[in-house]
Amino acid sequence: WGLNDYIKKEAARFAQEMPGVNVLAVDLYDGQVATTPDEAGKLMQSIKTDRAVAIVKGAQLYAGPKAQFASVGWCFGGGWSLQSALLGGKQTKGCVMYYGMPEKDVAKLKTLNSDVLGLFADQDKSISPEVVAQFEKNMAAAGKKVTVKEYPAVHAFANPSNPKYDKALAEDAHQRALTYLKARLKA
Repeated sequence: WGLNDYIKKEAARFAQEMPGVNVLAVDLYDGQVATTPDEAGKLMQSIKTDRAVAIVKGAQLYAGPKAQFASVGWCFGGGWSLQSALLGGKQTKGCVMYYGMPEKDVAKLKTLNSDVLGLFADQDKSISPEVVAQFEKNMAAAGKKVTVKEYPAVHAFANPSNPKYDKALAEDAHQRALTYLKARLKA
């Protein structure tokens, strides 16, 4: 959906909850924000991988050579959270994926410098339990740790604009993400 008010609010919340940690909200859509599922799909389809990589690397360069990185993303951004962690190299300390499409290339996963927290929905039709199980197998084959929590919910359960938003599950997922990030990032 883009860098919308929900994502800005989540970034501000993480910044408030982790004093001493700088939080950057990266915009892969160059200022465009979807307001309908169709628009969101079109924006996702329009992304050029090399452009998204340049945006992520630009944010990491801005943070500096001594910065520690952890990434968090939802949906399309959940997949890009993992890609960002891969791009961050040795500076990567953590990765949180909210119902994002996992990387399938085991050789690429072997280059990951952190573990991953995956927050998924067991009723998700695109990032299905089978996709999640394969991700767990791929991470094991890569020799990397992944912690998966599958919620009894649909895709985007943590997004308040989703008609099937589940406040209790969203809060549980947020607290898991926060605990994970605090354990890996030292202010």
